[in-house]
Amino acid sequence: RAPGSGAMGGSASLIPRETLGEYQELTFLSKQEILLAYKRFSELLPKEERENACSARVPKSHILTLPELRANPFQHRICRVFSTSETGDDSMSFEDFLDMLSVFSDSATFDIKSHYAFRIFDFDEDGILDRKDLEQLVNCLTGQGEESWLSSAEMEQLIENILEESDIDKDGTINLSEFQHVVSRSPDFARCSGLQG
Repeated sequence: RAPGSGAMGGSASLIPRETLGEYQELTFLSKQEILLAYKRFSELLPKEERENACSARVPKSHILTLPELRANPFQHRICRVFSTSETGDDSMSFEDFLDMLSVFSDSATFDIKSHYAFRIFDFDEDGILDRKDLEQLVNCLTGQGEESWLSSAEMEQLIENILEESDIDKDGTINLSEFQHVVSRSPDFARCSGLQG
């Protein structure tokens, strides 16, 4: 690499042009944002792995240091939902990382953001938000320490209110379309879910 060539020049040469084009088609990110994402992802890797960042995986502990996730109450669920790791260690490939940044992006559609938020809130990953998921969701939002959690009566009342508002077919759970219906009426949705950029 020529002395003085910028970091962007270096990143661009490591992503083949046709792959870059595919990433633009498959995400809500611009070419510039993809190159910046590549640079950020590379910097999470040990120096000796940076040359092959496209085929490396970054451990979850490094992903959690990102400013987008550092203070996010759903940071562990976000890593779980976007990771394609077969070992379940929630590590991320560059493509996982791009998918995550794409959903965080302001350009991502409401449908995409709400679909991923639903998956993040579905703690037991059974395709519905039941009382147990809602309880964990509330605990995440009210703080990490048990002293800030609600009493069981307050929790029960809050979950009743959420279901009253959201459970259109009255089956005691919230499915994806019910969730999307409710959050489409809530201007604070992106901020509360942590999925805004």
